[in-house]
Amino acid sequence: MVHQPSSGARLSPSSYEEDIRAVLAPRLAYFEAVARHEHVTRAAHELGVPQSTLSRAMVRLEQDLGVALFARRGRTVSLTPAGRTFLGSAERALAEVEKAADSVRADADPTAGKVAFGFLHTMGSETVPALIRAFRADHPKVRFQLVQNYGEAMIERLRAGGLDLCLTSPVPDAPDLVARRLDEQRLRLVVPDDHRLAGRRRVRLAEAADETFVTLEPGYGLRRITDDLCAEAGFTPRVAFEGEEAETLRGLVAAGLGVALLPPPAVARPGVVELTVTAPRAAREIGVAWLDGHPDTPPVAAFKRFLLSRRGSLLPD
Repeated sequence: MVHQPSSGARLSPSSYEEDIRAVLAPRLAYFEAVARHEHVTRAAHELGVPQSTLSRAMVRLEQDLGVALFARRGRTVSLTPAGRTFLGSAERALAEVEKAADSVRADADPTAGKVAFGFLHTMGSETVPALIRAFRADHPKVRFQLVQNYGEAMIERLRAGGLDLCLTSPVPDAPDLVARRLDEQRLRLVVPDDHRLAGRRRVRLAEAADETFVTLEPGYGLRRITDDLCAEAGFTPRVAFEGEEAETLRGLVAAGLGVALLPPPAVARPGVVELTVTAPRAAREIGVAWLDGHPDTPPVAAFKRFLLSRRGSLLPD
């Protein structure tokens, strides 16, 4: 039986753009197989569908597009010029789908999959490299996509699906997230080496009430902690410089441009003295967060278990 595209209902202009993908997507593989075999019966056998189902699908595709894709002669078919044009695009689309499927399967592979992991800039020089080295001792082929940013930006990226896990501070408290405290990091008052407090080992934060501070920008977790600790000590810090990276702030302190509350550096920096703050207790909690109800791939689940096993020993001594 010879099928010809009928003049039946087509997609209306107003609904065309929103409906065309839903109409075409399930039929592209059918069309590609018929075009490749130039025979409906052989294509139906390859696809594992009844011949009648495949024939109807091709007729409906032509009706929806409003063009003839095939010239039919009995059970054999050949492509029209429009059909050849459509085939090229269909093959590229199917290749992209296959590529995407291969990619997500590779990322979920238990032994060689991928983990998208976000962390604070201050964790990047020592803590995170040590964690990944320890994890890869048992999972040597797992790949990492590493993202360094401040806490709020990482949480936004986590919610958008761009991260599997993030190491952040303060530990977030939100209904759509799961967060676990892993460790605590003491903060120090960093002063220039010629500062009036530089000869001390310990200091009350209130003693710095009249100092000029250099801090991270608003939105950074460490900035919020700095503001809260200063308020607890009875003053509002007078901020002269705001930056995006802790080591830049240390450089500003070394240049005599202010003092700062910072976590310990990976490597001691000349030109500054780091004082223990005795009151109020100056520390920040470090935790790991992920989306509540979000299914984990095997490599993400393994790395999450590893991080949770490091509770209390996440940070280097």
